[in-house]
Amino acid sequence: MDWFQTVVLSTVLSASWSAEDLTFPPGFMFGAATAAYQVEGAWNVSDKGESAWDRYTHEHPEKIKDHSNGDIACDSYHLWRRDIEMAVELGLHFYRFSISWPRLLPSGYPNYISEDGKNYYSNLIDGLLEKGIEPFVTMYHWDLPQSLQDLGGWTNPLVADWFYDYARVVFTLYGDRVKWWLTINEPLVMCDFVYNNGILAPPIMSPELGAYLCSKNVLVAHAKAWRLYDEEFRPKYNGKVSVANHHVWFDPLTPDDAELAELAREDCVGKYTHPIFSTTGGWPPSIEKVMEEVSLKRGYKSSSLPAFTPEEIALVRGTYDFYAMNHYTSRLIRKAKEGETFTAWPLGDAVDLGGIVQRRADWPLSTSFWFYVYPEGIRRQLVWLRKQYGNLEFVITENGLSTYAGLDDQDRIDYYKNYLRQILLAIKEDGVNVTGYTAWTLMDNFEWMDGYATKLGLYEVDYLDPQRKRTPRASARFYADLIKKHALDSVTVAPPNVTIV
Repeated sequence: MDWFQTVVLSTVLSASWSAEDLTFPPGFMFGAATAAYQVEGAWNVSDKGESAWDRYTHEHPEKIKDHSNGDIACDSYHLWRRDIEMAVELGLHFYRFSISWPRLLPSGYPNYISEDGKNYYSNLIDGLLEKGIEPFVTMYHWDLPQSLQDLGGWTNPLVADWFYDYARVVFTLYGDRVKWWLTINEPLVMCDFVYNNGILAPPIMSPELGAYLCSKNVLVAHAKAWRLYDEEFRPKYNGKVSVANHHVWFDPLTPDDAELAELAREDCVGKYTHPIFSTTGGWPPSIEKVMEEVSLKRGYKSSSLPAFTPEEIALVRGTYDFYAMNHYTSRLIRKAKEGETFTAWPLGDAVDLGGIVQRRADWPLSTSFWFYVYPEGIRRQLVWLRKQYGNLEFVITENGLSTYAGLDDQDRIDYYKNYLRQILLAIKEDGVNVTGYTAWTLMDNFEWMDGYATKLGLYEVDYLDPQRKRTPRASARFYADLIKKHALDSVTVAPPNVTIV
């Protein structure tokens, strides 16, 4: 029985699973997440350095749907106490947030540590711990210091050493209190999407070279930071460190496209997981083969995918303590026909693979152009990962729905219910060891290309209010009740404007 048939059969069998068995395993953690540039604001407060996103939104406001930026955003730099209150209201077990590299190290280098930046994150961490909420810290969520971007950013191999130095500062300052770490958020987006499209920071188009240089450098940077923690900080603090990957699930349009769909999974996910989580390390062999063929056809003398040395393979392999999975959406893929025009990858067509990507007609479209709703995709992705890499501990580090404004967000509640049910199926029917789930996002924020036009928050943020008033949506009440009951079956939703108890 091949993979495609197995997934179809598994879906059929799941229909017989008891609808009443919707409890989560003991110890299962629920959290919510944000990222520094998207919520902090205070872009030039104190001695903070300029980030690549500061430069991008200031110089290219036309690239953002509403011509906005993160200069003020949710003003979490000043309103962090309210952010903690929201986490308490929801009953979160953990709060995932990111540290702004240029806020902590204004020059990008450890020659100078900002006292104000250091204190901001220290206060946030201490405030969460006082309320019994675990800080779950992302070290890098796309806001590279512009000083480093000027030197090539993630396409410069020296970035791995720059990140290592930054990681040492972060672990030294906060390692005694933070037990859950993510080194880098979504290499797929910061490499493939950025350099294939030129519509995120930095606005550089380099699909044939830049994207692949970035891919390797990100993996080496992550590995160096993990090794640093493992050797110097784990003996004292015994925390967990991983990298957060973005996962788009691919189903074949027809059974004849099954091999292509598997190749797309390897290109989208395997490229950033095989070097770390496989027993052999290095790039997925199927992707190495394709990239060599494609590069030679383009006239290059060797593959555009930079090779790992044996030492680098050993450095990167095994650098994880759990598997961090961001997932929102899925795609169908089919073989391209002769003469067909491709759109940019990822979330467009798989140009290097010769694949055309599309959606199924019954998959609803969210308010984001790239985001189709297909709950079964998250289960299929989890099962595929377990099949590829074994019985790892999985934490869903991002999942949520983009909508328009409004407090009565039943569509978001339905999204959470449907995706969480699929996660439960993966746990109970497929034996996947999922130990945590993170709602994206705690509150409305600056959603990159969408600016403030798209809403993903459990809390609505009033951007016309100087105090950036945060108001719980119906989904916040749903999530709070879910966490309290530790189950989907008995969840009820309070009407808007009812205080969470």
